[in-house]
Formats: sequence, structure tokens, C-alpha cells
Amino acid sequence: MAVYLAGLAVMAVLVGAGCVVSYVALRRTLRRAVSERQQATERQLSALAATLRALEARVAELTKPPELQPAAAPVIEMEAAAPDVKEADHREKEEVTPEMLVVIAAAVTAFLLKNVRIRSAKTLQSFHEDVSPWSQQGRVFVQASHNLRSRD
Repeated sequence: MAVYLAGLAVMAVLVGAGCVVSYVALRRTLRRAVSERQQATERQLSALAATLRALEARVAELTKPPELQPAAAPVIEMEAAAPDVKEADHREKEEVTPEMLVVIAAAVTAFLLKNVRIRSAKTLQSFHEDVSPWSQQGRVFVQASHNLRSRD
């Protein structure tokens, strides 16, 4: 019976020692794994921060208004321009100046967030400019001809 108790005591000590060794080994492995996870998380955080800085710089670049290049002033000779004043006024009403095209392109680019190219533009006739009485009377006649019923 003494041998039996001695064997049982040895087995209990061995099981206890095995538990302690397993505990120490598992704790060391857990600490190593946690440390590696922290380092991986810090690397990912650093990469995200760098990406965020790059995106912020890109947004700042895109929100910056485009630089307008000053257009060269046209050289007009006074003697040659005098006979064509009426023609120049007529062309000015039809065509848009290059400076205005640049401003329009910048506004559209800012609105659409993509580069645009304006090929041509001209001003529309104002309602009060050069309105023929005949065309005005025709519009009045057409609009008056519509049968408008009141809905009761």
C-alpha cells in the first residue's frame, strides 16, 4: 500500500509539473502571438495613415481652383477697326471670349470633378434684343389659341 501511495504521489507531482510546464509554454506562446498581432496592426495602421495623407493631398489638389492663364490683349489698329465696328459688335454678341471659355471650363470641371474641353460656345439672343413686332405678335397669337379650361 505504501508503494501504491508513493506511485500515486509521484504521478500527482508529474501531472502537476506537466501542468506548470504547459502553462508556462502556453503563456509564452500567447504573449508572442499577441506581440506579433500588435506589430501587424501597427504596420497596417501606418499604411492606412500614409494612404490617408496621400488621399488628403489629392483632394486638396482637386479642390484647388485651376490657375487661369491671362490671355494676350488683342492689338487693334484704330484706322482698320473703324469701318468694322458694327461687324465686331455682332461677332461679340455671337462668340464668347477665350477668357470666358476658360472660366466656363473651370466651373464645369469643378462641378463634374473631371476635366472638360469646351469646343465652342456662343451667347443666346436675349428676349429683349432685336425682337421683331411680327414675331412677337405671332407668339401672342399662338399662345392665345390654346384652349385653356378651368378645372372645377
